[in-house]
Amino acid sequence: MTLQNLDGRTLAEMILQGAHHLNKNSQMIDALNVFPVPDGDTGTNMNLSMTSGAEEVKTVNEDHAGVVAKALAKGLLMGARGNSGVILSQLFRGFSRAVEEKETLTTQDLADAFQGGVATAYKAVMKPVEGTILTVARESAEASEKLAKDETDIISFMEGVVQAAKESLKRTPELLPVLKEVGVVDSGGQGLLTIYEGFLANLKGEELPDIEDTVSMNDMVNAEHHKLAQDFMNTEDIEFGYCTEFMVKFEEEKLKENPYDEEKFREQLSELGDSLLVVSDEDLIKVHVHAEYPGEAMTLGQQFGSLVNMKIENMREQHTSIVGDKKEVKSKPQEKAEYGIVTVSMGDGIKKLFESLGANVVIQGGQTMNPSTQDISEAIKEAHAKRILILPNNKNIIMAAEQAAEIAEEEVAVVPTKTIPQGMSALLGFNPESDLETNKEEMISLMSEVKTGQITYAVRDTKIEGLSIDKGNFMGIADGKITATDKDPMETVKALLDHMIDEDEDEILTVITGEDVDEDAISELEAYIEDKYEDLELEIHAGGQPIYSYIFSVE
Repeated sequence: MTLQNLDGRTLAEMILQGAHHLNKNSQMIDALNVFPVPDGDTGTNMNLSMTSGAEEVKTVNEDHAGVVAKALAKGLLMGARGNSGVILSQLFRGFSRAVEEKETLTTQDLADAFQGGVATAYKAVMKPVEGTILTVARESAEASEKLAKDETDIISFMEGVVQAAKESLKRTPELLPVLKEVGVVDSGGQGLLTIYEGFLANLKGEELPDIEDTVSMNDMVNAEHHKLAQDFMNTEDIEFGYCTEFMVKFEEEKLKENPYDEEKFREQLSELGDSLLVVSDEDLIKVHVHAEYPGEAMTLGQQFGSLVNMKIENMREQHTSIVGDKKEVKSKPQEKAEYGIVTVSMGDGIKKLFESLGANVVIQGGQTMNPSTQDISEAIKEAHAKRILILPNNKNIIMAAEQAAEIAEEEVAVVPTKTIPQGMSALLGFNPESDLETNKEEMISLMSEVKTGQITYAVRDTKIEGLSIDKGNFMGIADGKITATDKDPMETVKALLDHMIDEDEDEILTVITGEDVDEDAISELEAYIEDKYEDLELEIHAGGQPIYSYIFSVE
């Protein structure tokens, strides 16, 4: 079988198959993240982004390849999450532009489109790093140009593109030393290859499950548990406040001690909340539950293996937002404010901190769930101001914020804060009397004066930057670099702070505690600081954030 021209219908089928193949492998891609932290979410972000693109493709009723490609680009743009999702959206944005006028595509058209995607993606990244998804995209596109010169069969052509992407992915550890040190290939590159493999499988008619035959956990949750009559309940009536989703990857050693019994596990979880969903296969358990204490549900899951793909959402906040929006529509002022500030946080306590510092709209997101371009676009509208400043507070959200700023009707500037402490420090520099660019420059200047520390736990064994890290141990991260690890959380805290604090220069230590930190731990931390750093001003706030037990700001 040969295929000389690719029509819109076939291209749409390829896209849906590529999205489906990515969905099936997203947790594997998550596991490739270099840092062994529990918020490694490249696969999740790419999956959510590609799913958004695929949903838009489903709305196309024309058999026109250019129209289908444009729909994919539109869906990806609005659904892009995290750096990997934004880069993916840019790859197919350039792809779309190259073929927008073409009803059918030849191998040369596809090669031009792949090259167009690479050009657009490289322009979107301020400092492109080789050994990443960009490299896999570029090298496979270069191979496609060579293939198109002699190959007119699209199936054979795509076989060559996939092979080139595989070879490029294998080389990523040679280009990016940290990948070689940890012993993995680039996660974003793996995600792109997975999509291309789905494209090829569709063209060859290979036996992969149809999208309709595999109902995702999200679909099940939405169908069975999220049909809430929001307008007919009060926020205070929500008994279990956190929508909790996670997966457990089975581990043989743990299963020997605690054999997995799905029904028993479901009964244990049912005592912690409602809207329970437990799905398992030979490798994984997927859990969805509305619980008041998400950590307890996750702890139950850990008896069978390691946690992956965790997501926690505060439903009380969501409900208040939904009902409040509907009730306040008539009373919203028509006149826009001069300034609005949009920021991203995780945890109710951090949200309140940002609001106290002047943030108008706080998006709940960050480490475990990066907000999409559309989420940020909606927050810009909600701010209802002539000029908007966005503080992403996470390096993986900056590109989505910049993309939202680019398409906004308002005058928008992104202050590229990478951490919660940077965001808090930057907000102190806001001056409502200054213009947008002056505010941005002043806030960037202030954010660079703060040091950030974080305490979390390792989700796998690894060796990185000279440290041997055991799965389950705690890690201290100073401005993005792992500097301490220990099985005892407080020993990790002490080692991290000793690394960060300069007694001759630093004056203020701000501690933001996570949802798993108790009063005894806080008292021990206070005693340590008062004893060793007696001249340091100490502030402690309850952040309530998941995943990170402590966030430190040193100034």
